[in-house]
This record gives sequence, C-alpha cells and structure tokens, in this order.
Amino acid sequence: MVQKAKILLVDDRPENLLALEAILSALDQTLVRASSGEEALKALLTDDFAVILLDVQMPGMDGFETAAHIKRRERTRDIPIIFLTAINHGPHHTFRGYAAGAVDYISKPFDPWVLRAKVSVFVELYMKNVQLREQASLLRLQLEGSRQAEAAAEQPEPAGLLAELSARLAAVEEQAEALSKQLGDSPDAAAVATAAHLERKLTGLRRALDALEPGTGGSTAQLPSQN
Repeated sequence: MVQKAKILLVDDRPENLLALEAILSALDQTLVRASSGEEALKALLTDDFAVILLDVQMPGMDGFETAAHIKRRERTRDIPIIFLTAINHGPHHTFRGYAAGAVDYISKPFDPWVLRAKVSVFVELYMKNVQLREQASLLRLQLEGSRQAEAAAEQPEPAGLLAELSARLAAVEEQAEALSKQLGDSPDAAAVATAAHLERKLTGLRRALDALEPGTGGSTAQLPSQN
C-alpha cells in the first residue's frame, strides 16, 4: 500500500477549508483541517506533514505567530509553509511572511491550478525524503546483519571445538600412559597413586567429552569432580 502524505490546512473559516479541500483533493493525499493556530500546533505534535497551508488573518493566534511556533520546534521547523492571505499590504507584508519562515506567499483569490501545482511539488519532495529514510534504515539493518554474520563466522563451530578438545585430551592421555609405564613397579607409592588418580581423571574427561558428541545425549553429560 502506497503511503499518503498529510497536508495541513489552517483557516478559521470553514468555507475556506472546504474550498482548499476541493482544490487539493485531486492530489489524492490526506488533508487535515485545523480551524486555528492552536489547533494546528496540536496536530503537529502527533503527525508528520508534507506541507502546511496557513491563513494569515485568524482570530487569536494569527498565521505569523503560528508559523513562528512551528519554526521554533525541532520536530516541525523544516515543514514548508505556504501563507494564504486575503489582504495585500505591499512588499513589507510579503516580506514579513517570508521572514516568518514561509516558502511561498499567495494572495486570495488564487488560481486553483497554481496552488495545486505548488503543493504537489512539496508532496513529491516529502515522499522522496520518506523513501530515502526507509532505504537508509534498511541499509543499516543489512549492515548490522552482515556484522553479526561475520562475528558468527569467526566463532568456532561446536563440532570443530569438540574435535580440538579431543585431540588435546588424547595427547595428555598418551603422556599419562607413558608415565604409568615408566613408574611400573616403582617403590614410590605416592607417585604410583598420583599416576593412577590422573588416569581416572582422564578417563572421566574422555567419557564426558564423548558424551558431548552429537547423537550421544550430551545434554546429560557431567564433567568429573575435581577430587
């Protein structure tokens, strides 16, 4: 399902909001109404918008003050604002609109085709930015997955680790067997007892290691005690 952009329409007159909806409905995007500056700021707390169409003359918080609040917020400062006004006080009034952070300043009555074309440009830019963010997020996930795969590849496999332990144990077993042969009938009872104890320990280790081999019920194997 293709994601739709949200367009915020701010005007204190319901008939003006209705006219804007009629003009912009052809863009097939989500149109959100706000009948005051305060209502617009509340909507901006929870939703992301591609562009804001903001009436200049409104009771209470006018368009300029509303725009100032929008531009002060980290979350909303980059949302483009198009001012709509029924008054024209010359270049100074227009400059005030741009100084408040507007990207465009349109006097009423305006050409519906022109307004729709301008809004569509900002909608397209917004959708491109959304796609770029999604692609960047996907790339980060892929990179993280690659790092995890590389880390896993560096870890020795259980079968390889068991084989290495078995080989090392075999070498110790050979040395212990050679020691036992050397002692033979040695009168050193302590040395003979130590060698016998070592053989028992090695036998226990071998059994425990063999039990860890796949298919031998290794989950119940226990290492010999250290006594």
